[in-house]
Amino acid sequence: MNIKDVEFKNIFFLAPMAGVCDRAFRELCVHFGAAYTVSEMVSAKGYTMNDKKSAELLYLSPEERPSGAQIFGTEPEVMALAAERIEKEFHPEIIDINMGCPAPKVAGNGAGAALMKNPQLCYEITKAVSEAVKTPVTVKIRKGWDNECLSALEVARLCEKGGAAAVTVHGRTRQEMYSGKADLEIIKQIKSALDIPVIGNGDVTDEQSATRMLEYTNCDAVMIGRGALGNPWIFQRLSAYFSECRVIPEPSAAQKMAVMLSHIEKLIEYKGEYTGMREARHHAAYYTKGMRGGAQLRKEIGTFEHFEQLCELAFRIVKENE
Repeated sequence: MNIKDVEFKNIFFLAPMAGVCDRAFRELCVHFGAAYTVSEMVSAKGYTMNDKKSAELLYLSPEERPSGAQIFGTEPEVMALAAERIEKEFHPEIIDINMGCPAPKVAGNGAGAALMKNPQLCYEITKAVSEAVKTPVTVKIRKGWDNECLSALEVARLCEKGGAAAVTVHGRTRQEMYSGKADLEIIKQIKSALDIPVIGNGDVTDEQSATRMLEYTNCDAVMIGRGALGNPWIFQRLSAYFSECRVIPEPSAAQKMAVMLSHIEKLIEYKGEYTGMREARHHAAYYTKGMRGGAQLRKEIGTFEHFEQLCELAFRIVKENE
């Protein structure tokens, strides 16, 4: 699998998710076999105005390469300037344009998924960014804005015309957010219509759903978002299944807790204990899903201030699930 001259070791990628796919989680997923990761999305305007937080989000460590930097915005010239600066400062292998974020604070300002209502602007943004950098430019889109505006095929074609090196398609409209089932048909249609790689996104959580995505759509790669939360070993499982016809058993409670603690430890290393322990609450809810004692952990972790408290509780979870 290649996007221009960027080569990937397999076809399973980690989707960019704001507030989740930070450096600690990206590195963890790469450790378990993710072939590609993308930064949390950054406002092009904020970055060009020297916003410190934006620069922090764009840092890409050597451990997670190849990796992409994702930007969002509505002004082609600002997007192009941001991409040019990011290329020089952070040297991402890919620059990704977000045209799929459904969050009100993004789409409500005309960016993200709201761009699906304006295919011509999608083209202008893609063209401006592609002409401003040497780095391959990709675009992440949705099926459309709502059932009255199913513009994905038109937008994908225009993005290819504007210079996009690949397109990722999430098979839901903005109106659907993350409800219902992702539409594989639109991904299939776009794959058939484009000459550049198409990456399928939506509802891939295991070997069976990945098989369904690949066989039905014929997409070139699969991007996994929520299916990786509390489950970074999904990349290891998929790689073994598709390259070796081997099924890796589900991790034990002890293995899950060990990975969770390693993840939170990295969070604390990169962000400090105060922030790391607060962000740990979200991740712990996924790691403990379906486990005996998990509900109690999720209740108690909200009061934790120190990593040692989490270690003690994780040990108790393991004992209860032996």
